Amino acid sequence: MRLIEKVWFNNHGAKWLLVPLLLPLSALFWLLSTLRRLSFKLGFSKSHQLTKPVIVVGNIGVGGNGKTPMVIHLVELSRSLGLTPGVISRGYGGQAPHYPYLVDDNSTPLEAGDEPVLIQQRCQVAVAVGSDRIASAELLIAKGCDIIISDDGLQHYRLERAVELIIVDGKRLFGNGLLLPAGPLREGQWRLDKSDLVIYNGGVAASNNNSFEAIAMTLKAKELCNLQTGEYINLSDFINSHLCVNAIAGIGAPQRFFDTLENNSFVIEKQQSFVDHHSFTLADFTEFDDNIPLLMTEKDAVKCRDFCKDNWWYLPVDATFTHAEQQVLRDKIKAAI
Repeated sequence: MRLIEKVWFNNHGAKWLLVPLLLPLSALFWLLSTLRRLSFKLGFSKSHQLTKPVIVVGNIGVGGNGKTPMVIHLVELSRSLGLTPGVISRGYGGQAPHYPYLVDDNSTPLEAGDEPVLIQQRCQVAVAVGSDRIASAELLIAKGCDIIISDDGLQHYRLERAVELIIVDGKRLFGNGLLLPAGPLREGQWRLDKSDLVIYNGGVAASNNNSFEAIAMTLKAKELCNLQTGEYINLSDFINSHLCVNAIAGIGAPQRFFDTLENNSFVIEKQQSFVDHHSFTLADFTEFDDNIPLLMTEKDAVKCRDFCKDNWWYLPVDATFTHAEQQVLRDKIKAAI
């Protein structure tokens, strides 16, 4: 974990030096972001209303909070309601030949970014990437999508939205509660009150004291998939024959992945974290023993398939909810349409 993240989330001793130094920049960040919001609120800047409803899945902080599993869940839930969803994304880290760029089976993370490729491969859903989310959404509407799910984009106020879902890391929550760069927040916690639903990733129960509607999301894994062959193996069967594993993670909160493995009874021989959206090469894996299975996230796997070895596996996770919470999500989608 980077030093600044330790200051944000782990009460690192360096906070007494770094936070005072960064607070003036946080004040500037607050001023600029506030002026930007006021510009839209007062009508100086215009939001664009699309012909189809938009559901934004975002967060008020940086790092991996679980947006991608939530987007995948919404795709499946929308389909169960008879809708044809499409997903728009910034496509962070990708360099597409043009924008908006429509992701297909041949798209690579270098073109479209890792998360859009993951979503398209997992769901076989229409995905468009680009910094202009309105143009991306209009492309998908032209392709026949009747509901648009925005992967991130909570602060993209140009895009009018029917529903806002804010994902919160149930363990890290809001760190030290400060705005960037002194803290991890893009917007203050007041923003939760303005959303349609707050979803805590990590099984945190919604409090009756909340001034906003909230539910809990749990990420569950049932099986592992081999990067080379596409073979799926039940977790318990894999553990019976491969209790000891190596693990890597290049996501916003790598420790969550390692904790998931340990919670599923794996013994991690060696683990290594990489920065979010890291572009992997074979050189990143030279210190791992090929005789021990190497486990990674699904997001990392989409960037490693071109050079993967036969003992590399990824762990797909699914967002799960109670029956009552699932009904809340269905109601939000129905309200949007």
